[in-house]
Amino acid sequence: MQSKLRLGGRAGSGHLTIAEIVELTEGSGDSSSPHYKNANSVFEMLILLYTLLCHYLYAKAGNTLCRMIGDPKYPLLSKDGELIIGGLFAIHREETLPSFEFTQKPQLLSCSSVNLRDFRMAQIMTFAIEEINRSETLLPNVSIGYRIYDTCGSRLSSMSATMSVMNGQEFEARERCNGETPIHAIIGDTESSTTVCLSRTTGPFKIPVISPLATCECLSNRKEHPSFFRTIASDYHQSRALAYIVKHFGWSWVGAVNSDNDYGNNGMAKFLKTAQEEGICVEYTEKFYRTEPDKIKQVVDIMKQGTAKVVVAFISFLDMGLLIKQLRIQNITGLQMIGAEAWITAKDYITPNSFHVMGGSLGFAVRKIHINGFADYVINSFWETTFSCSQRDGDAYKAEFNCSRDQDLLLFKNYNKDVPEQRYSSNVYKAVYAVAYALHSLLKCKEHKGCVKGLTIQPQKVVEALKKVNFTVKFGDLVWFESTGEAVPQYEVVNWQQDSDGSIQFKAVGYYDASLPPDQRFVLNTENIVWAGGQLEKPRSVCSESCPPGTRKAVQKGRPVCCYDCIQCADGEISNETDSNNCMQCPGEFWSNAEKNKCVLKAVEFLSFTEVMGIVLVFFSLFGVGITVLVTVLFYSKKDTSIVKANNSELSFLLLFSLTLCFLCSLTFIGRPNEWSCMLRHTAFGITFVLCISCVLGKTIVVLMAFKATLPGSNIMKWFGPPQQRLSVLAFTLIQVLICVLWLTISPPFPYKNMKYYKEKIILECSLGSTVGFWAVLGYIGLLALFCFILAFLARTLPDNFNEAKFITFSMLIFCAVWITFIPAYVSSPGKFTVAVEIFAILASSFGLLFCIFAPKCYVILFKPQQNTKQNLMGKALFNILPLQASSVFGMLNFLYTFLLFHCLNANKENTLCRMMGDTKYPLFSKEGDVTIGAVFAVRSKETLPSFVFTQKPQPLSCSSVTLRDFRLAQMLIFTVDEINRNGILLPNVSIGYKIYDTCGSRLSSMSAIMAVMNGQEFAAGQRCSGQTPIHAIIGETESATTVILSRTTGPFKIPVISHSAGCECLSNRKDFPSFFRTMSSDYYQGRALALLVKHLGWTWVGAVNSDNDYGNYGMEIFLNAAKKEGICVEYTVKFYRTEYGKLQKVVKTMKQGTANVVVAFVSFFEMELLVEQLSIQNITGIQMVGVVGWITSKTLITPNTFRVMKGSLGFAVRQIYIEGFLDFVMKSFWDTALSCSQKHKNLSQAELNCSRPQDLLVLRNYTEDVPEHRYASNVYKAVYAVAYALHSLLRCREREGCEKDITIQPQQMVEALKRVNFTVKFGDRVWFDSTGAAVAQYEVVNWQQDSDGSVQFKAVGYYDASLPPDQRFVLNTENIIWAGGQLQKPRSVCSESCPPGTRKAVQKGRPVCCYDCIQCADGEMSNETDSNNCMQCPGEFWSNAERNKCVLKSVEFLSFTEVMGIVLVFFSLFGVGITVLVTVLFYSKKDTPIVKANNSELSFLLLFSFSLCFLCSLTFIGRPTEWSCMLRHTAFGITFVLCISCVLGKTIVVLMAFKATLPGSNVMKWFGPLQQRLSVLAFTLIQVLICVLWLTISPPFPYKNMKYYKEKIILECSLGSTVGFWAVLGYIGLLAVLCFILAFLARKLPDNFNEAKFITFSMLIFCAVWITFIPAYVSSPGKFTVAVEIFAILASSFGLLFCIFAPKCFIILFKPQQNTKQYLMGKSQSKPY
Repeated sequence: MQSKLRLGGRAGSGHLTIAEIVELTEGSGDSSSPHYKNANSVFEMLILLYTLLCHYLYAKAGNTLCRMIGDPKYPLLSKDGELIIGGLFAIHREETLPSFEFTQKPQLLSCSSVNLRDFRMAQIMTFAIEEINRSETLLPNVSIGYRIYDTCGSRLSSMSATMSVMNGQEFEARERCNGETPIHAIIGDTESSTTVCLSRTTGPFKIPVISPLATCECLSNRKEHPSFFRTIASDYHQSRALAYIVKHFGWSWVGAVNSDNDYGNNGMAKFLKTAQEEGICVEYTEKFYRTEPDKIKQVVDIMKQGTAKVVVAFISFLDMGLLIKQLRIQNITGLQMIGAEAWITAKDYITPNSFHVMGGSLGFAVRKIHINGFADYVINSFWETTFSCSQRDGDAYKAEFNCSRDQDLLLFKNYNKDVPEQRYSSNVYKAVYAVAYALHSLLKCKEHKGCVKGLTIQPQKVVEALKKVNFTVKFGDLVWFESTGEAVPQYEVVNWQQDSDGSIQFKAVGYYDASLPPDQRFVLNTENIVWAGGQLEKPRSVCSESCPPGTRKAVQKGRPVCCYDCIQCADGEISNETDSNNCMQCPGEFWSNAEKNKCVLKAVEFLSFTEVMGIVLVFFSLFGVGITVLVTVLFYSKKDTSIVKANNSELSFLLLFSLTLCFLCSLTFIGRPNEWSCMLRHTAFGITFVLCISCVLGKTIVVLMAFKATLPGSNIMKWFGPPQQRLSVLAFTLIQVLICVLWLTISPPFPYKNMKYYKEKIILECSLGSTVGFWAVLGYIGLLALFCFILAFLARTLPDNFNEAKFITFSMLIFCAVWITFIPAYVSSPGKFTVAVEIFAILASSFGLLFCIFAPKCYVILFKPQQNTKQNLMGKALFNILPLQASSVFGMLNFLYTFLLFHCLNANKENTLCRMMGDTKYPLFSKEGDVTIGAVFAVRSKETLPSFVFTQKPQPLSCSSVTLRDFRLAQMLIFTVDEINRNGILLPNVSIGYKIYDTCGSRLSSMSAIMAVMNGQEFAAGQRCSGQTPIHAIIGETESATTVILSRTTGPFKIPVISHSAGCECLSNRKDFPSFFRTMSSDYYQGRALALLVKHLGWTWVGAVNSDNDYGNYGMEIFLNAAKKEGICVEYTVKFYRTEYGKLQKVVKTMKQGTANVVVAFVSFFEMELLVEQLSIQNITGIQMVGVVGWITSKTLITPNTFRVMKGSLGFAVRQIYIEGFLDFVMKSFWDTALSCSQKHKNLSQAELNCSRPQDLLVLRNYTEDVPEHRYASNVYKAVYAVAYALHSLLRCREREGCEKDITIQPQQMVEALKRVNFTVKFGDRVWFDSTGAAVAQYEVVNWQQDSDGSVQFKAVGYYDASLPPDQRFVLNTENIIWAGGQLQKPRSVCSESCPPGTRKAVQKGRPVCCYDCIQCADGEMSNETDSNNCMQCPGEFWSNAERNKCVLKSVEFLSFTEVMGIVLVFFSLFGVGITVLVTVLFYSKKDTPIVKANNSELSFLLLFSFSLCFLCSLTFIGRPTEWSCMLRHTAFGITFVLCISCVLGKTIVVLMAFKATLPGSNVMKWFGPLQQRLSVLAFTLIQVLICVLWLTISPPFPYKNMKYYKEKIILECSLGSTVGFWAVLGYIGLLAVLCFILAFLARKLPDNFNEAKFITFSMLIFCAVWITFIPAYVSSPGKFTVAVEIFAILASSFGLLFCIFAPKCFIILFKPQQNTKQYLMGKSQSKPY
């Protein structure tokens, strides 16, 4: 192996300075996923190691000759030329690592398993170069050479190859290290991760890298990769295209697997983001790397157990082979794989077994392009020239090496069948030509003159030239690079298909071309696709099936949004598309149909003339008119009588006329309201009633005046004679007319569609327009009525015979009572019932006036004519007439570090003495001891970098700005060591020393300090490099990012590192950090605790800011995951690093513009200083900051300006612990011992340095106010004691005998001992380490508060202790908290306000789940908690209340005796009984007459009895159904009707028999005499009784709560039980009726006088017509109307039978008695009964 480093120092070439390197590393990359940051850290570390080693090895480069360190690495393929292009390809895919024991020189890396794809790319590179060298137009007189290295698919080999390709192998003995690189450009690498490593390594030297295959979007960052180009598109496009293809096929539930490297992590991050935007849910996101077999098995297990049928595999070529192998072993089939271009066209992976698993795979591939001549070159020219073992190089060893090493490649000498499928070859071809065209322009080549050969080409110039290339290759593709250095994305969509011959083909089924317009970029031919498992039908992959129209998606709690239940839309809501998130409320006049998929017009309801209520009201209105007319007629006919004259006949007739108008005006309230009818009804009502009351008032006045006129000398009647009476009525009426005109002019009544009372229908009614107008009309009527009442009341004591005032008083009482009752009834009555109430009031008051005033007079006129005299009216007779009344997701650094460190410092170390390279770095504080503890702290926070131009020795780094916190930590370590040294029990005869280094808060200084603390400073001249490290343990670092560097650097040497404050969860990985410990807990707990805190305070909408380092990225990832589980939404997640001022500004701008009032800041101390400063400058206040242990208790952040911004901050802090003696040590002992300039050192320069360097620290000599606030000091105390206890056990210390000093302690032993420590320190804390090397999580919740003296305190307001049970871990006292801006009231931070009970949350499309609208629950649904995701359907018998926050019992409806319909039906039922009784009485009284006898009096009485039962049985259908009433109603109905029909049937037979009996010699009557008639009726009835008994026995009717027709109420009805039984009963009745009809029809021509059959025929026609009509009406009628229909049928048929059969007989008996004789009945007269 060779690792020769050459820095490209060239005059005028723009050398890279350390400052630039730091900027490139510390400010590296932005990444869309924390996993990328993990990989990114590897390369940041690489650059740091590389730069540091370069600095130490070549600090005096100008005076130093280059020398080879380690073995040289030779290229696999090479050719000399005037211009050289390097090439890096993974020609082998497996690497065997040697054993790194650091005691002997390691063996060379060995590679195996040929990667044919990359071998072909190396061949196409040589082919293209040979083609260019033969060209007469491109670089005509210049030859291109190449050096192609094999990276073995490993980052370690890739790094070695990168250095080799940059440096070359041959050097002159006096060659200086500032020589130029021999390479003008590098083609490679083929993986994104190794390409990132390549680009970052070559970047500082401006060497252009052109990759044919690296697609990671991270490489598009021109700041980090300024000299990188590629002839393939970025994964930005591919990732998005993958999401589009998944969306295109309707797959909303997919699995996701990616390589755990830059390619996979970045690509998957972009895919996941796009998938989220497209509404695609990812069931699982798993990743692995090829060196992790256990992880691969775990991934396969998850794929096997997952429910997603589609898996998106963003996996590199080499990783995919391992995944396919594992899938094949476990025989996992049926998964539709969606692949990335890295593996989708990999022929290497096609075997019968793999196709069994991967058949049908679909994905994006680089276009397949045929390159003329390449297939022949592969099997001929290449092996004869380029790869000939007989070739001679300058180094014979190299040729021998090539021939022995690459025997496996010779196997492909005669194979080229794969060439047509090699899609990436064209990209290599383009890359080589791009370099050639760039060189062509730089060398100023001309077609006939050739190129200018004397020009020196700097790499930077090649970079600039590449940016300008624009040419077309021979196969037609245009080659140019975008601003990001990449090509235009063009992909084929390929499908793994098997041909009829069994061969596997990658069939193109579509394409994606980003150069086309958006709507033409993606084309797919689904008909040609063969799916997973060889299926022709597209697989379905959804978490939940699509919700059809008429339903909405309800997200399942705690699951992705693609997992939902389909909830049917509520009444009045519809969804007319599949997978609707919400149901849409129908517009006002529409209602949902039964399927809830469209809105239909609501039924319009109004009081019509055709409904029962309307008919009844019309009847009574007309009845009133009729009565009034009759009274008028009566009065007119008796106009000359005394009583008519005495009661003012003119006003009486006018009053009767107005009453007629009052009755008629009620008709205007019935019917469909329109503009004119609405104006008419109220005005007509108002005017007619005023006219009426005016007349009554006039009559009252007349009574009074008439009485006064009877007094002696009175002449009062002349002031109120007939003209005055007419004028008074006219005047009173005109006032009402005026009121009505004003009402109609200003705001008249109008038709209004009322949707308030019923959601499913519209009540069409008349709106009042002006309510003032309406109540003015009523008020005026009331005023007149009251006035009239008073006057009549005053006249009540006048003589009775002449006292009409008494009846007027009664009429006004009734009138006022009715209209006073009308007001609340009118206001509270819904819909058409409002109209009915008003009509009722009109009718009731009109009837009251009519009867009270005129009934007594009519009584006198009709029944007491003797009192209708002047004499009687003048007397004292008493009228005794009474009135009527109404009622809601490194190990590579070990290899890289080991490789660089070993080959640069320790190669051939068994023959090499150690020597110091560069300047010695001395500790800030040190003390000798038997055992030594190292420590690294950022005592200063700012570092001034010297100018590194690689031409002179750089100046030392200078640090400034003391970090008081870390200075106190260093003091605590010294204090603790001194305390242990004084302790005669723990390490009684052993002294502990320390070396404390200052890292200056920089990663570069941190790495330098780490090496210094590990190696020490003094070496003996003959000391070997295999000497043991002088350090037994290291305490530090303060920050997680630098602690990761520290732990990874010390890890290979097993030196234990104990951090006091590094909380990054990444450090818990014992595989990566096996010797790491910490005396604080992992941020895993802090991240989760932050989410609990935010959730506890009800904040669901927060901003998130984190440091762009391991601490911040890992911590924020944990918080975000926990927040998601807790239902907390993050408005924005932004990050920055202390050196990124531009990003910091963006972060502050985002915070300023954000709507979240709470910001979670997972930021380290140094970043927080900058953030607070910016917030203060921009005066951003009012944001509630929630902090972490990294900064929440930092006193240095507090200034008057910053406190104004940060006041009220809340967060988790390390517990504050008082350590006895530390304060005194800080004030006295420390300055006298640890920091004494008078102390003597073996090295005088150390003493000098000590006196000159810490001047800034001396400023703090007398400052101790901050000591009590330093919370991490106790963690350092515990760490030092943990090391002491571990040493105690390893040195076998005993209390009186002391420790065994001669024992050699290996670092690994220290690690094992630390795992077992378990002790309690003096302040009571128990110290031990869990399996991850961390302490138990214990935090205080602190709040930034200002005391009365103006000082700022970190007040404890709660705690989090992970050692307690889950329900006791978190405690918070909100009462003691001061919030942002000093407010006492907790701020609210929500995207949407909470949805109250009665509503549900409806997520706003495209926004987080915390952003929602509050949708009121639909009718019949309710939510009884705040922020409910769904409304719950009320149980069957319940309905939602008006607030929709609880379910109440539905109202129960049945046909009752108290409702209008029930009353009407009862009336007609009883009326029928009454008529029947009357007929019975009549028949009984005339039983001896011929017509009664001739019509079979016995059957007639039995028939009349059955009629009475029929009328009465209808009453059993009215009232609340019960078990007994349900059984009774149908059986009673069935039996009584059969009894009735049986009688009629008997009568029909009798008629026929009687007629037959009149024939000569007939004796037929003896066979159907009275006895037989009785038996026939009994027999027919018993059959019906038997049917009813069977019905009641088998399946009787029962009460049933019908909720089918009305959602808001229950129809209580009788279920039939057995429908067969019901129809059997009806059928039997029908059978008898038909039989009876037929018999009666046959007897229709018998003589009229004796022909009762004619009337029976009519009755049976009516009966059959009624019951035939009943069947469809019964089946279609809802609820109680079913019962009404049945009752109507019973009554109608009963009345039909009664009237048809008995009416003629009754007519004869009553009005034609002369025909009721035997002679007439026996005669031949044709006279009719009427």
